[in-house]
Amino acid sequence: MPRPPNILWILTTQWRAQACGYAGDPNARTPCLDELAGRCVNFSQAVTPHPFGPFARAAILTGVASPENGIRDYFDPLPPDGRTVAHAMGERGYSTAFFGKWHLYRRDAAADLIGEAHARIVVPSEYRGGFAFWEGFESGFLLNDPWMHGTRLADPVRFGGYQSDVVCGRAASHLGSLGSPWFAVVSLEAPHPPYDAPASGVRGPDPGALRLRGNVPGGGIPAARARRELAGYYAHIEATDRAVGSLLAVLPPSTHVVVTSVHGDMHGSHGLFRKGWPFEESIRVPLLVRVPGGPRRDNRPFSLIGLRDMALGWADGGEPPGLDRGPSLISMPSVVRLADQCDRKWRGVRTATRKLVLNDDGSPWLLFDLETDPLETRNLAGDPSRAAEIASLSAQVSR
Repeated sequence: MPRPPNILWILTTQWRAQACGYAGDPNARTPCLDELAGRCVNFSQAVTPHPFGPFARAAILTGVASPENGIRDYFDPLPPDGRTVAHAMGERGYSTAFFGKWHLYRRDAAADLIGEAHARIVVPSEYRGGFAFWEGFESGFLLNDPWMHGTRLADPVRFGGYQSDVVCGRAASHLGSLGSPWFAVVSLEAPHPPYDAPASGVRGPDPGALRLRGNVPGGGIPAARARRELAGYYAHIEATDRAVGSLLAVLPPSTHVVVTSVHGDMHGSHGLFRKGWPFEESIRVPLLVRVPGGPRRDNRPFSLIGLRDMALGWADGGEPPGLDRGPSLISMPSVVRLADQCDRKWRGVRTATRKLVLNDDGSPWLLFDLETDPLETRNLAGDPSRAAEIASLSAQVSR
């Protein structure tokens, strides 16, 4: 029987699928991911099940959508009795480890989201998702000089340096000491705002020279804000790409590697910002999977909720399940009442060529033909000639 592979998940935050050099973004400097894409399976139709951090993280780790996994609100903790991929991998003889941003414990809604109040929250061991080794931070959005605690750090300790570099360095040190097989998650916060935070010496592009997406309204406030924020966004993308490359360089090439993001960012598309929205910039994410067999492009729908089963398939020595994949279900289980976020609950389905989004009461909100309108500029939800198509897609949302 073949030796079970070591498996590494690298999760970033707010990194939309379109913002990679290999995906054709002229603004993105991503030499590590570009090189990796040339040796990986590139899941070009990958989406997050929920375009908001805690909801998506819980779904990815458990393989169960929110709110069924226990995350109903932005400030909910993952239930301590919730079963995650770490439990299942541990039962298969794997050493399990988690590094970096957790964002699945209880937080004070009245405290500042950015800063030490949330960064120094101590996550009790029973709330660490079943990982045998855990070293990270709850949240806080400190892209520099992060606080970390966990298995070998009883109290939070501040580490100097760029957060992605610190987390990848700590992970590399620990993983190098483990015997095989191991399963690890390296969770990086960047390229999350604040976008004007220093990015490990990387200077962003000139805002005026940036090429904006074709669905960003031109000449007004959204375009000006998008240019300003994107300059920092792309700096953090380049810095985090470099950190990922440094981690992969010290790991055995036989390691099965997954690189993705829990959600994207609108950055002015349709005049909107941040996440929670059902548009492509918010829900579609990069997904590169390094496994034996050479590079290829997989253009079928894939939801990150399937990563758990993919890892278990590798651990069990067989072909990962989900090869006959259907449409991807997407949703926002609740309204997160923070600036710029989506103003409603919604649920929907995304196929390779269509996207239907329903309001909470089941009425159609959005319908896009992604084949002919990839920038989602024509909402077909009110077109009477699409009634049968809407009914068919609605049935998939409710299945």
